[in-house]
Amino acid sequence: MSSFFTLPASQKKRKRPEGAGSRPSRKPTTNTNRPNKKRREDRDESISGSDSDDGRGDVDSSHTLEAESSSEDEDEDVAGRRTKLAERYLENTRNEILAEGFDAKDIDNEILAARMGERLKEDTAESKGKIYRWIADEYDYAQAKHTPLKSGMKGTPTGVAVCYPFIYSVSSDMELVKWQSVQAQESKDQSDADHNQRIPKPRMVAMTYGNRKKHTDVKYEHHTRPILCVAASGDGKFVVTGGQDRKMIVWDAVTLKPLKVFTQHRDAVTSVCFRKGTNQLFSASRDRTIKIWSLNELAYVETLYGHQDHVLDVGALNQEKCVTVGGRDRTARFWRVVEESQLVFRGGGAASAGGKKRRGDDEDNDQVPGKGYYEGSIDRVAMVDEETFVTGSDNGNLSLWNIQKKKAVFTLSLAHGLQLPQRLDEASAEAHPSESVIAEPQPRWITALASLPFSNIIISGSWDGHIRAWKVTEDKRRLEPLGTVGQDGAIEGVLTNGLPDGIDGLMHGGEEHLHNNAGPVRGIINDIAVYEKGEKGKDGLGIAIITGKEHRLGRWLTVEGKNSGAIYEMPRHK
Repeated sequence: MSSFFTLPASQKKRKRPEGAGSRPSRKPTTNTNRPNKKRREDRDESISGSDSDDGRGDVDSSHTLEAESSSEDEDEDVAGRRTKLAERYLENTRNEILAEGFDAKDIDNEILAARMGERLKEDTAESKGKIYRWIADEYDYAQAKHTPLKSGMKGTPTGVAVCYPFIYSVSSDMELVKWQSVQAQESKDQSDADHNQRIPKPRMVAMTYGNRKKHTDVKYEHHTRPILCVAASGDGKFVVTGGQDRKMIVWDAVTLKPLKVFTQHRDAVTSVCFRKGTNQLFSASRDRTIKIWSLNELAYVETLYGHQDHVLDVGALNQEKCVTVGGRDRTARFWRVVEESQLVFRGGGAASAGGKKRRGDDEDNDQVPGKGYYEGSIDRVAMVDEETFVTGSDNGNLSLWNIQKKKAVFTLSLAHGLQLPQRLDEASAEAHPSESVIAEPQPRWITALASLPFSNIIISGSWDGHIRAWKVTEDKRRLEPLGTVGQDGAIEGVLTNGLPDGIDGLMHGGEEHLHNNAGPVRGIINDIAVYEKGEKGKDGLGIAIITGKEHRLGRWLTVEGKNSGAIYEMPRHK
């Protein structure tokens, strides 16, 4: 009996269609095995791509070769493309290293390979978002040279940004000023003695200022209320400012001409930050939102919601992520933009006296001995790497966080000490007041905070007269003091020796330096910018600060000082 199931395998195959659009026959083939064998031999010859000896089929063979070449291009494996990209990257890296400068004796394959290996490790670590530059101990912070940026500013300086060699500062009187750092060899009016203590004063390159009377003019392309923040792009194209007038203005970094005015925020813009290596911008506002912008297109991208109070500061690095602090909602939030998710980190606690942990505290949350001043507001934040960030609070806490843990990994209390207590005549209007009316000294707030990306260097400021330098330990579990910038000697008292007699010893003059604003910086440090000179900081490390008599966000805090700014450059240890 003949059927489809009893036929030989060679006869089960259907005929190949003769044309591209022909329909295959439904009848099983009845040819013998001999024609099938010949057909298979012809197919094998066509696949192998061999030409016949008599030169027949030249047109067909040319079409076959063209098809094979196109298929090879289309079917090139991913590994091969990666290999080519890697070879190109290695060649570019080699050329960059050679361009940095080598002596003839140093041009050796082994030395060059070692330098390339170091560069590849750094690039890989930065792409993964990890700290890879443990350079905090390489600099002598106490011997830092400095120069004033400008003295006697009319308005309170509120923000500073650096795209070396240019420095941008803003103030409450709606001024945006561009400065240029001057190299030491260009300065001709400094004596040798003065040169040992100071660096050349930056020169003003450009300035623009707003007008309060134009607040009703919707076409006016400038601020009409105090400017609160500033940021500069890494490629030197854009400068962005935000102010109390709810405007965020994009400026041409070269000429300081306005390029675009954004008015999407519904309240004051308190902080702006560029994503490192790009022209993507994050802005924070008192309207409790964070907005994302693309400055290459001068366009709005999206809005992030979640904070329950004013968003006071924002920080970002390479990846599409940012971290923000929400003032009196006492939270820091880590935003994953691509995943459209956020992580919430809650503060609000206080270090207990004697360094003991309260019930429910994290075992890894080490505290510095001291009185428990509760956290009322988290005002400042800075990213260290893509998983680690630090925050500064109104109770003087400097906290280290990791996105893998909900509580602070480490909290340093009274980072800038206690402010000067009131005098009797200030505390009471009575003729002979009792000392009991004097309020207990309160901690100085962390009013400014900055970090050097992907390194273990952190800089903080308040109104104690000092710029404090800190380092993240290699296990990323502690913050340790490095000293005060521009002042000989280590940080004393609570920062190194703790409070041996607790708060009582402090009240009775045990730590006098915490009360007196005897440091070189006069006023409230409202903002800090840390920058590197040259590729990977080969020419040094610098710090730009601005100080004022008032806090950048309002007049409710006023101290003795002056509206000014300064530039510090730290030498390496010899």
